[in-house]
Amino acid sequence: MFHALVDLLFPPQCAGCNAIGTGLCVQCAPLDAPPFVRELATLRVHALGPYHGVLRRAVLAVKDGRRDVAQSLGERLSRQVGASALLVPVSTTAVRRRTRGIDGVDVITRVAAAQSGAQMHKALVPLGSDAQRGRSRVERIAARGRFGCYAEPVAGRTVTLVDDVCTTGTTLEDCAAVLRVAGAVVSQAFVIAVANEPR
Repeated sequence: MFHALVDLLFPPQCAGCNAIGTGLCVQCAPLDAPPFVRELATLRVHALGPYHGVLRRAVLAVKDGRRDVAQSLGERLSRQVGASALLVPVSTTAVRRRTRGIDGVDVITRVAAAQSGAQMHKALVPLGSDAQRGRSRVERIAARGRFGCYAEPVAGRTVTLVDDVCTTGTTLEDCAAVLRVAGAVVSQAFVIAVANEPR
């Protein structure tokens, strides 16, 4: 009800071209774009594309609290996710969630799971207020131990991670390591965009 009222007062608007009606229109971000793949040390990362242009603007809009854009990204991600997947979002910190009004990755994952028939568990818990934004490449790579895990929903299961951007891959590898300690099998992740250059 609340979100319907917000949409009525502030209708969804494309993060790419500002057209009214949806957080991302099909002209700016086609629904069936081929996945962009990056290999990390232990993970294969599937993305909607590189982190520039429309996808960069969309990710930044989600970080600014744009639920309509997060829903549109989730719709696109759902087309790459299998119905048998167990999706685990890389949750943001409580401080960032309060600042933004939403956990964008959580919204993206919920929409992707609902539309693909996959399951979702919020098994990862950020420890402290640590975040990667604003860190140098060296600092990002050195950051470890930033997540805890609820083991029960993932033990013995094959898990797919979901995040917004993959830059160095450190966050995804850190999350995968924690999930493996909890007994999960983790070999792939889905993200909105892959940054070719360190941010």
